[in-house]
Amino acid sequence: MIYKNFKIRTIVRILLITLTILAVFVSIYQFGFNVTPLLLGGLVIFQIVDLIRYIQKTNQYLTNFLESIRYSDFSRSFKIEGLGTAYDELKEAFNDVIEDFQKIRSQKEEHYHYLQNVIQHIGISLIAFQKDGTVEMINNSAKKLFQISRLRNIDELENYSRELVEKLKSLKSGDRILLQVTNNDMMLQLAIYATEFKIRTRNIILVSIQDIQSELEEQEMEAWQKLIRVLTHEIMNSITPIASLSSTINELLKDIDTTDSKPQEIDDETVIDIRNSLKTINKRSIGLIHFVESYRNLTRIPKPKFTIVPVKDIFHNVHLLMEKDIKLKGIECVMDITPPSLELTADEELIEQVLINLLKNAIHSLTDMENPRIEMKAFMDKRGRIAIQLLDNGPGILPEVIDKIFVPFFTTKPDGSGIGLSLSKQIMRMHGGTLTAQSKQNEETSFTLRF
Repeated sequence: MIYKNFKIRTIVRILLITLTILAVFVSIYQFGFNVTPLLLGGLVIFQIVDLIRYIQKTNQYLTNFLESIRYSDFSRSFKIEGLGTAYDELKEAFNDVIEDFQKIRSQKEEHYHYLQNVIQHIGISLIAFQKDGTVEMINNSAKKLFQISRLRNIDELENYSRELVEKLKSLKSGDRILLQVTNNDMMLQLAIYATEFKIRTRNIILVSIQDIQSELEEQEMEAWQKLIRVLTHEIMNSITPIASLSSTINELLKDIDTTDSKPQEIDDETVIDIRNSLKTINKRSIGLIHFVESYRNLTRIPKPKFTIVPVKDIFHNVHLLMEKDIKLKGIECVMDITPPSLELTADEELIEQVLINLLKNAIHSLTDMENPRIEMKAFMDKRGRIAIQLLDNGPGILPEVIDKIFVPFFTTKPDGSGIGLSLSKQIMRMHGGTLTAQSKQNEETSFTLRF
């Protein structure tokens, strides 16, 4: 409609100019060169100038409108005057577009301030910087952690910790590291995670830093308490009968007079009691030695020798070793590897030892169970990590017990040592992975190895 009106008005103006020019020639022909042709000639010039201004004014409004969009200047409004009612719609369209852009800009500014407030008030330290160390953003938590008011470049943190600066500069997207930093006689355990993204031509590294010293100390204290409870329990189980029997032997020998040079006779019953007591003391002492030896084994795990090995080879070797026990108990054993060509970077022997420990526990739990079944699975989890899972349909693990099964020497078996699962968890930790357990009573128990 706007374009149509503009075209009509332009054609009308051109027609008027043409008619006026024609009138000039007619007046010259009829009246010669006098005032009338001059006036008509002036009118022609005026109409031509007006037409040019008419077209230029429209172009000027379009230019201003496009420049407003280009430079994001949405503060102006367009008042198109002197062009007739045909341009009212154009004026309204311009102003509507400007108003929409103003709303969009306002929303973006609100979102920006909202995100800024979230970033500044979040409890985790955040720093965004370029490859050369130029800091793009640092939040209040990071300023509080490093005791600074501003940070222009990562190098400025050298006074805090040179090692921290080196680690930050060498970080790549997805890296997770733990770093111990000592500053002003204060030790911090920093958990650092990095991600990388691109803004136009700038590569930005966003780093989150969290001091987990207190959490580590709590976990360490809890681990020590669990270990001490187990150690004292096992030691007391051995020391108590030894002390009791030692006291009994001392009572049996009390009545024997050692001051007389004559040989003393001991009745047979006393000899038998002393002999039995010494046997018990010897047995408990040997048991205590074995317990301490088991404890020492936890510190003697060899360093993993990493190789690329197909998971199917690991499953085959483990199943071959445990096949006799599996068949003896009548257990159905199913293996599933998805995809079949799945490979793992690990120490083959150590991982096989972990699976053997888990299989032995599963076989033991399935004793006297109807339709016993064990399933060994390998797959890629939702985060793209390789996972190996062992499941059984045994009676399950009690809820109050499942959080203690990885504690050294804790066991529910009468003849168990309580170090199998502890060793297995430590082996997985040396592989940079995890070992977790889940159980539903009388339904299913699963142990999952994630690498």
